[in-house]
Amino acid sequence: MLKEKLKNYHIILASGSPRRQQFFKDLDIEFTIDVKKVDEIYPDTLKGTEITDYLADLKAKAFTNLSEKDVLITSDTIVWLNNEALGKPKDAADAFTMLRKLSGKKHEVITSISIKNRHFQKIINDVTTVSFKELTDEEINYYIKNYKPFDKAGAYGIQEWIGFIAIDKMEGSYFNVVGLPIHKLYQEFMKL
Repeated sequence: MLKEKLKNYHIILASGSPRRQQFFKDLDIEFTIDVKKVDEIYPDTLKGTEITDYLADLKAKAFTNLSEKDVLITSDTIVWLNNEALGKPKDAADAFTMLRKLSGKKHEVITSISIKNRHFQKIINDVTTVSFKELTDEEINYYIKNYKPFDKAGAYGIQEWIGFIAIDKMEGSYFNVVGLPIHKLYQEFMKL
């Protein structure tokens, strides 16, 4: 159904994330991957969804020559905790610090998606609230050593070991926490 709807478009996913790429494969649509290097720097006055909206748009602006049939998808995810954005950790020590901050607390996972072609752009976002149990240093170290979550916002993947043992409660989309609110993107694709 979606494949038929999109048959006249060239869908470009601007993401190196294997999880986002798998979502697109699982939607059974044809797409190409094109990732442009962007310095993900945003004004420090931005909060929550403003940050991810800004970064999704910034990534979209790197594409200047879209054709009539191109539909470009860019996105960004952060973990929002106590008025602070947690992006991807720089190293194991940074990952440990992030997971220690998340331990025993409730946080938000925020993802924004930019859908852009030559004539329009729409930015949508989704917010999921996640509650972590108290984590021991041993649990945090085990996870970092064995799963190396350096490509994940907030230093964790809900679909991995830490998601199994740490998450007490979740309100909102599981897929948003994995990295893309695919249900919302599907709705937008159906409007094309």
